[in-house]
Amino acid sequence: MKDQRRILVCQGTGCISGKADAVHEALDAEVKRQGLDSVAVDFTGCHGFCEQGPNVVIEPDGIFYTHVQSEDAAEVVTEHLVNGRPVERLFYRDPMSQESIPLYADIKFYEKQQRVVLRNCGHINPERIEDYLERDGYRALKKAVSEMTPEGVIDEILDSGLRGRGGAGFPTGRKWDLCRKGPTEQKYVICNADEGDPGAFMDRSILEADPHAIIEGMSIAGYAMGASHGYIYVRAEYPLAVSRFRTALGQARERGYLGRNVLGSGFDFDITIKEGAGAFVCGEETALIASIESKRGMPRPRPPFPAQSGLDGKSTNINNVKTTAAVPVIIDRGAAWFAGLGTEKSKGTAVFALSGKIANSGLVEVPMGTPLSDIIFEIGGGIPRSKALKAVQTGGPSGGCIPAYMVDLPVDYESLAAKGSIMGSGGMVVLDDTTCMVEIARYFLSFTQEESCGKCTPCRMGTKQMLEILTRITQGRGREQDLDTLVQIARTVKESSLCGLGQTCPNPILSTINYFRDEYELHIKEKKCPAAVCDALMISPCQHTCPVGINIPRYVTHIAAGEYQAAIDTIRERNPFPSICGRICHHPCETRCRRGELDDSVDIRTLKRFAADWYFDNVKEPPVPFAVTQNKKVAVVGAGPTGLSCAYFVAREGYPVTVFEALPVGGGMLSVALPEFRLPASVIQREIDYIAAKGVEIRYDTPINMNFTVESLRKDGYHAVFIAAGAQRSQRIGIPGEIEDIDGLYYGLRFLRDVKTGKKVEIGRRVAVIGGGNVALDSARTALRLGAEEVGIYYRRSRNEMPVSDVEYEEAVAEGIQVHFLVSPTRIVTDHWRAVGLQCIHMELGQPDASGRRRPTPVEGSEFRVDADTVIAAVGQAPDLSFLPPDSALERTRWETLVVDGNKLATNLSGIFAGGDFVTGPGMVIDAIAAGRRGAHSIDKYLRGDTSRVELYDLKNGSRDLVGLDLEAEEEEWELRQRVEMPKLSPEERKTSFSEIELGLTEDRAREEARRCLRCDLEV
Repeated sequence: MKDQRRILVCQGTGCISGKADAVHEALDAEVKRQGLDSVAVDFTGCHGFCEQGPNVVIEPDGIFYTHVQSEDAAEVVTEHLVNGRPVERLFYRDPMSQESIPLYADIKFYEKQQRVVLRNCGHINPERIEDYLERDGYRALKKAVSEMTPEGVIDEILDSGLRGRGGAGFPTGRKWDLCRKGPTEQKYVICNADEGDPGAFMDRSILEADPHAIIEGMSIAGYAMGASHGYIYVRAEYPLAVSRFRTALGQARERGYLGRNVLGSGFDFDITIKEGAGAFVCGEETALIASIESKRGMPRPRPPFPAQSGLDGKSTNINNVKTTAAVPVIIDRGAAWFAGLGTEKSKGTAVFALSGKIANSGLVEVPMGTPLSDIIFEIGGGIPRSKALKAVQTGGPSGGCIPAYMVDLPVDYESLAAKGSIMGSGGMVVLDDTTCMVEIARYFLSFTQEESCGKCTPCRMGTKQMLEILTRITQGRGREQDLDTLVQIARTVKESSLCGLGQTCPNPILSTINYFRDEYELHIKEKKCPAAVCDALMISPCQHTCPVGINIPRYVTHIAAGEYQAAIDTIRERNPFPSICGRICHHPCETRCRRGELDDSVDIRTLKRFAADWYFDNVKEPPVPFAVTQNKKVAVVGAGPTGLSCAYFVAREGYPVTVFEALPVGGGMLSVALPEFRLPASVIQREIDYIAAKGVEIRYDTPINMNFTVESLRKDGYHAVFIAAGAQRSQRIGIPGEIEDIDGLYYGLRFLRDVKTGKKVEIGRRVAVIGGGNVALDSARTALRLGAEEVGIYYRRSRNEMPVSDVEYEEAVAEGIQVHFLVSPTRIVTDHWRAVGLQCIHMELGQPDASGRRRPTPVEGSEFRVDADTVIAAVGQAPDLSFLPPDSALERTRWETLVVDGNKLATNLSGIFAGGDFVTGPGMVIDAIAAGRRGAHSIDKYLRGDTSRVELYDLKNGSRDLVGLDLEAEEEEWELRQRVEMPKLSPEERKTSFSEIELGLTEDRAREEARRCLRCDLEV
């Protein structure tokens, strides 16, 4: 067989579920049909790369084929084996680079692993003992029984540092020694294969792929401890594992590796399979022993420990499958070799079932101490669909959730425990930003609560109470005291439960409250699930994610039905700036659109623009003003999106409202800083005119300053004041050479404002822009339109961290803007009071900070210079509080923003409110509108004497909004339809013009796009 070419078809449970058995039959039939006597078709157990199954490997070529189907057999045999041309379309494709990789040795999933426990998985036929023997199988058993004393074997395991891989991490050698020295003559060895964790499949896969390794490991353990009999406890839900292990037992007995007088040594040992009923608690060793004894699987108090009194009252040792599988290789290669892997306290390798929101899921084995980041981003291939890592849950249902900013945490017993998690049996679930951490805690607790045996009160009652609270929170019925109650119960359960299940099941709760408390508070206080997962809290994911809560499915459906007036009316219920948001909104709603799980998310932003443009193009009569029904006046400071939104919603409540604006135009930074090619001034003005026509008085050229203060407004009879001054001051970089008076140095906001207002701005041939946000991108694109020949952006972080949309970034790159990532300017180079370039240094991403972003750190010796005629600093914006008198009683933060109540936006002075960028720092336009809407509701409650919380959420009421929907036509119909492409000016056209880039959708194209909505707001 060694001289033959071999086709190895993975027939682990995962691949079999993908019809790998049919693939094997088809390949075998095709090889025989073509008379290829030098080719053998065989099968293996699990390769571990379950995401790519069914898998086929051609040896000795090392070619790895993925997602193979039976109909591919003829092509594989003919092209690869006969013609020598491997079938490229079946190669593995790297999820990041999209590169096709033919050799499994070159695939990062395998290349970055170090397989010890999984050494034979995917390489041998598990039903043929000869394959195991060819890979030095049973050599360790022979060495142990013929060359070593039982005490010597135990010493070797002790010296190796092997710790139990079943969860607790107790030193295996010490456990063996305790059993050998146990009080009873009869001793038992048990292998715990009762793997019941959600998402875990390590033990099952090892049993299916390499059963002889378990038999050999148990036999060595029996020899070391003086046991003549062993049990493997495996759940009956694993029929393939049981079948292959039973076959292996028969083969081992025939060859003398089991039974009486093993290998002529005088040592007797045999193994019995005990099939369990699948109770998770039977993973606890005393409950497992009870189950083997045909009793109900319930744990008992310890001591006595199983080493003193275990199965039938005899000294008993229990190890898990991974621990047992490591034993033969330790005895064969020596303790020093194994101890050389891993860390000082955690030796060897760790095996994980990597699953969740990960590109490459499957079985992973790495040395202890490997950073989580290597497992996730190298072996796992990263997070699909460009989502962000949110957390990693390790240790099965009783493990904790580790936040993204700890992603460089080493995987070992001590490090995980210190962060509130455990190594556990080896599950590792990757969670992205579409995951609700409250729901994750509820899900895992629901599992452990269901699996609790109920023997001890803390676990029986505590898990029930915690689950009730978590369920209540996810359903929008949480109370503020719930978090303290959860922590109190969790700690009690953890400290008082009888067995490991109860002692560890609070970990998901404690860790998520510790690291994601704000998410719990959003669920409780705002009825908001940031991940748009908790169904009871939302009508639809898009509406729930929209900061202003627009009923997106309703207006999209109106557009699909040609009801454009109804569409714009629906939008304006929550957003008075549909034209503006239809152009520049960062559309977080689209990130939660369920259509995006099928092909592309619905183009919600563009449809909003279509509805708004239709209104302004077709509706000529002025809107009817809001009726004035109240006599208390409201003043708003600032006519930006926050201020005008607040005024709009205050007017809608019937209050007379006046907006005071320092500039001669409204719109704030939208009007004076956003380039015309992104947001035309005419679009802004028509939105402002609409708001004014609805009854909002706007006084331009009326600044609030030392002479006309906020306090003056109260004296002038305004019963409430809302401050929305925005963030209009550019931040300094703080590097040498940054002198504001030098020629050729501009600050982003001032630069954009001067261009927008028609001031003359001189730009050199080469422009360097410092920063990575919207202001930096807009400044670079504006400089290009002013005649610059070379424009480069220098950003100290990576593209993934650049806070601009893909559309804006791709448009800039298409226009010729050069973006240099991981570059930090360290000096502005000047010559005779003129900027002539930048001194820069390359950066690399280091440890994550508290936000989860990796801190950029300088690369020593990588300094370089950039020549430039013009330097634009665009590193951020800040609020400008200079209009407030120095003795103003309004409380400020150390960041020079106003202190407000997070719910009501109330300042420390009664009747004065503030919101938007002025309070939070620079944000997105839709967030500014949301702050204005919240401020309006707060003012209304204040003027009515209502001191309760502001509640701006839409809970599901069970009604079905069937507007514009033909249910018969839409029912159960779906086909792949990519989003409609927005027509744009070509890059060459737009580089020399400030004309708007996006041209808008035609009516037919808008309706076509709107029909892609899945109406996930409906309930059946």
